[in-house]
Amino acid sequence: MNDAAPAPTPAPAPRRARVRAPELIGKGGWLNTGGKELSLAGLRGRIVILDFWTFCCINCLHVLDELRELEEKHRDTVVIVGVHSPKFVHEAEHQAVVDAVERYGVEHPVLDDPELATWKQYAVRAWPTLVVIDPEGYVVAQHAGEGHAHAIERLVEELEAEHGAKGTLRRGDGPYVPPEPVATDLRFPGKAIVLPSGNFLVSDTTRHQLVELGPDGESVVRRIGGDGQFKEPQGLALLPDGRVVVADTVHHALRAFDPASGEIELLAGTGRQWWQGQPTSGPALDIDLSSPWDVAWWRGKVWIAMAGVHQLWTYDPETATVEVAAGTTNEGLVDGPGAEAWFAQPSGLAATEDRLWVADSETSALRYVDAEGAVHTAVGTGLFDFGHRDGDAAQALLQHPLGVTALPDGSVAVADTYNHALRRYDPASGEVTTLATDVREPSDAVLAGDDIVVVESARHRLTRLRLPEEAVRVEAVAHRTQRSATEVAPGRLQLDVVFQAPAGQKLDTRYGPSTRLLVSSTPPELLLAGGGTGTDLARVLSLNPEVAEGVLHVSAMAASCDDDPENEYPACHMHQQDWGVPVRLVEGGASRLPLVLAGMDAEGAQ
Repeated sequence: MNDAAPAPTPAPAPRRARVRAPELIGKGGWLNTGGKELSLAGLRGRIVILDFWTFCCINCLHVLDELRELEEKHRDTVVIVGVHSPKFVHEAEHQAVVDAVERYGVEHPVLDDPELATWKQYAVRAWPTLVVIDPEGYVVAQHAGEGHAHAIERLVEELEAEHGAKGTLRRGDGPYVPPEPVATDLRFPGKAIVLPSGNFLVSDTTRHQLVELGPDGESVVRRIGGDGQFKEPQGLALLPDGRVVVADTVHHALRAFDPASGEIELLAGTGRQWWQGQPTSGPALDIDLSSPWDVAWWRGKVWIAMAGVHQLWTYDPETATVEVAAGTTNEGLVDGPGAEAWFAQPSGLAATEDRLWVADSETSALRYVDAEGAVHTAVGTGLFDFGHRDGDAAQALLQHPLGVTALPDGSVAVADTYNHALRRYDPASGEVTTLATDVREPSDAVLAGDDIVVVESARHRLTRLRLPEEAVRVEAVAHRTQRSATEVAPGRLQLDVVFQAPAGQKLDTRYGPSTRLLVSSTPPELLLAGGGTGTDLARVLSLNPEVAEGVLHVSAMAASCDDDPENEYPACHMHQQDWGVPVRLVEGGASRLPLVLAGMDAEGAQ
């Protein structure tokens, strides 16, 4: 989600651009500060890293993990401030932000900015975006997407040395104040299955465990894996041999749990996160994965909702191999053959004989893979349309669903997470209805006899509901993303993805071009020219004056390596980000669209 064309060599000191950092404003107030309001003036003397995030975004969750080591290592000089900037209506609810801060173990101050006031002040265009502010209150770097922790740490060390020498660095304890812990049997549970014994097995995500509950869904039978074997586990699937496959999400792995023996075995993943250019098939224990969120047994394989890279993968227990089954890693809603389809953070799976149902959370969509491997959309239209509207599937709306459950009559129940609802889609009639409301952030549901048991993640419990014969009726609401559209002029638009290799690094050209840019649009007719893939990070687009508004989809990658001629094996890093930029075509609108991948937009700062 960021800026301009790369120079052949890294800019010597992009942080020398002197841009005063705007003050931090957020109507929702501050979390993790013990009730104290923070200001940049009060943080003067510290290095401040602003992390613009939203809790629906898997890339934002990756960045939270990337920052933990830096946060600990430089605790006396660096203050990380999370600026929560919502995409979905639900994410603008203050309690939802409070829950997310606990759910994901955020251990730094967070500003709740439901109206995107600070987002706009900093001209942010992407989740996640990191902004570095020096001890004198000036913005010195901006990075969009993942994989920038190494560059930011290098910059932090330079700032410590520079401002330590000038006497403008202030060391000491940070403003973080942890919240009081709350005692419950489950804490933000993710997914559940029914074991052959009739007990429930639940992924107790925030406590990094599995919990077996009795048939009542409340009595704790045992806890599994509380010794670091799991990290934020999510999806569960029963294998034919009685073992349970676990999506060990933050460990980027699949594990098998044997309920009979209690043994836990690693099935797939290395513990490292997959990055562009790495293998996408091969021996399961040799291939990196990326935030597997759910799993399902279908057609002799374990299917994996690989949320971190917007794909579906499979694990074959016969050959102990993994491979990509559908998705390109581009984020969006595109149907067709598996190799050409686009997903957006697939987070829930349910298998029937002829279909694998997919809850595609970021497009607020219900989708499915057919027996031939083609991808179809049953409900949903794209990244920026969501709401709670029943009726014909072509106009029905969901809001960031995380789970899907096959029902006995051939229909499916959808855990419509951000609507706090359980919805139903009937393929026979093509209708969407509401089964239940006031279920707080449901993330999954399982059948138990004539009942459906819902994982109420934000109420930390399982809730048993009778499957109603009559659907609940709700007042229809529809939303678009809260981000305001960028006004651009029709015709020629200069697109600049700004990338400056971090200090001490250079562009990696050993194996050809080190950058890639992919551009497309929704609707497709918005782009008259300039779409497609290329290696230059600057491109001229031609926008159709007959199309009033749409979305530009921009995906950029750049590879950089340590610039040390003495080192035969320099460390290399991949920088990548996808942007979905809503645009409105107006006469007199902008003729340049800068998107900062890493560095500072010198042209925009002038």
